[in-house]
Amino acid sequence: MSELAAIPGLYDLWQRTRGTLDVSVAVLDGLVDTDHSCFQRAELKRLPTMVQGKASATGRMSAHGTHIASIIFGQPNSPVEGIASSCRGLVAPVFADNRRSLSQLDLARAIERAAESGANVINISGGSLTDLGEAEDWLLRAVTMCRDRNILIVAAAGNDGCDCLHIPAALPAVLAVGAMDAKGKPLDFSNWGEQYQSQGILALGENLHGAKPGGGTMQMTGTSFAAPIVTGVVALLLSLQIQRGENPNPQAVREALLATALPCEFADTDRSRKCLAGKLNIPGAIEHLTGKTMSESVAESLETGTAETGMVDASDCSCGGSPETEPPKVKVTPQLEIERPELFTPGVPVPPGVPVASVPVASVPVPPGVPVASGVPVASGVAASETATYVAAAEVPAKPTPVNPVSSQGAIVPNLNLIPSNAVTPSQAESGDGMVYTIGILGYDFGTEARRDSFKQMMPAVEFDGTQVPSNPYDGRQMADYLANNPSEAKSLIWTLNLELTPIYAIEPMGSFARDVYAVLQEFLAGQVEAENSEDYIERVSIPGRITGRTVRLFSGQVVPVIEPQSPRGMYGWRINTLISAALEAVGAELEDAQEQEMRRSLSSFLNRVYYDLRNLGQTSQDRALNFAATNAFQVAQTFSAAVGAGMELDSINVQKSPFCRMDSDCWDVQLKFFDPENNRRAKRVFRFTIDVSDFIPVTLGEVRSWSSPY
Repeated sequence: MSELAAIPGLYDLWQRTRGTLDVSVAVLDGLVDTDHSCFQRAELKRLPTMVQGKASATGRMSAHGTHIASIIFGQPNSPVEGIASSCRGLVAPVFADNRRSLSQLDLARAIERAAESGANVINISGGSLTDLGEAEDWLLRAVTMCRDRNILIVAAAGNDGCDCLHIPAALPAVLAVGAMDAKGKPLDFSNWGEQYQSQGILALGENLHGAKPGGGTMQMTGTSFAAPIVTGVVALLLSLQIQRGENPNPQAVREALLATALPCEFADTDRSRKCLAGKLNIPGAIEHLTGKTMSESVAESLETGTAETGMVDASDCSCGGSPETEPPKVKVTPQLEIERPELFTPGVPVPPGVPVASVPVASVPVPPGVPVASGVPVASGVAASETATYVAAAEVPAKPTPVNPVSSQGAIVPNLNLIPSNAVTPSQAESGDGMVYTIGILGYDFGTEARRDSFKQMMPAVEFDGTQVPSNPYDGRQMADYLANNPSEAKSLIWTLNLELTPIYAIEPMGSFARDVYAVLQEFLAGQVEAENSEDYIERVSIPGRITGRTVRLFSGQVVPVIEPQSPRGMYGWRINTLISAALEAVGAELEDAQEQEMRRSLSSFLNRVYYDLRNLGQTSQDRALNFAATNAFQVAQTFSAAVGAGMELDSINVQKSPFCRMDSDCWDVQLKFFDPENNRRAKRVFRFTIDVSDFIPVTLGEVRSWSSPY
């Protein structure tokens, strides 16, 4: 009998629903062999990510992703019977077989892509070990965006066997999942950090059957594989809500699972923290959501004719696999006495079927805060989230590169106790067609030493204090001058868009207007190196583009996605001094020097607030609307210049779906709220304008609306 069917309450829930295509579940993990027989009738769609290619029969991340996907989407009467087989699946590969880690930035990209593609639930069986559950801005923003959109992220708690945390599992609104055995006892390697006590539950995570790339099944153990069990149950409970005529409410399901979690063996002992909030309780969650017991719910479904038909006794399925397809069992002891023990973290289980001698050795220790795939081995003395291999980035050149600085962020790794975690991949990746509208600082990169040296040879020497010195291709001013005289050379660079020190996109103009776009990029670069008090000084740039689905490796070894501007239309340089002058004119009154300086400070504060506090990847609809609103600052400044001139300060910037929009458009209201810092009794001033982001270039609809508000 399948160990999934034996989960208390699941078989009865299956009698009510196997899921619905109205519920979408995204799996962010390794590549998945969607040609496996267990996925033959599954509705799976691969989302474009930076991981390319197909699943490999020998790849560890492919094995991890395929196994996790099958736990959720495996079809009835197939080798693996998944929990939510009738739900729609979105496969977003984030862990490659040759690169078992990714940055928090890239995880944020994948989360946003899944959210934009309609995911209700997102499964992440990977994470980064962290001291206090802190995350980088873009990952925190992506998780917060999911909470605001009522999308639930389910994440593995990690396999370090300690009172410690992983992100994203430890972030607010995420549902963390620890692992227990079939008797309900927490497994020794399952983490039990502080945040998990209120937002984590235990689920079966030992010896779980799942699909194996290339065919057959295999058993795996770890929090990576407990997470998709909870994800599948969440999908079924959402399907049950739809079946009852309700709107699917992932956050309500999360609350129900946490509120009804059952105490475990360690309850009321000094080891009770290992139980997290408790064990998965399907009957209790159903009663919490519906007000009816499990038996009443099933009886109701039979009366209304909404129960699933064609049920198969779990004992008749081939979920268990055959001895030939199962990997050899590996005995795990507290101190691993095996060949080359220095490759493993003490107390971390070894992936079944993985030859110990063949496990790659990490060339460097895993830096603190770097997520590690559970189940992948790490170098001795390094704490990893489950066992994990850290792949070091390419060596950074000794010479600083101020124009395109190198990111120092850590990597997210699958929570592998035995292998990486959840990702489903169809056989062919779809081409990326997503639109972005992003704000940042323009940079350039050479990609290789040879390309850098070729520029150094071609660029003329410069005169410094009467002495000629060799050219420096990293000097932005020299490069801007060289490109002005040799515009065709712009195509030989990798142009990048950076958020502070981190390149987030490579810009690759194509098509009929490519020459014009390169000319604009050169102009932007020249403006960025101007003096800050110059009218031509450019502080930021805004670039609309389309995600191509391609990636580029920078000189530092970082891999970034490529965006393609269609034309110079919509590309703007933030000439902040010109903007402030225009805003001052809009006030229409003679200002004293002190007032003018105060207004300049307030306007600069507004632009910096948008850039630093609300920085984003410009990928989701609301972020594109926000970025366009900030770019359209001439209109914004003229709109609220009177408020600023009266001494008011920016209080908040909010973006919400607009109730008014044209047919087949995507409209968002950007709302700016100002307050008087010297008089808190004074009413606040609110400005709201609507942005339509359905086209490549966003557009403002109608007039800007304004009113006073006491709040």
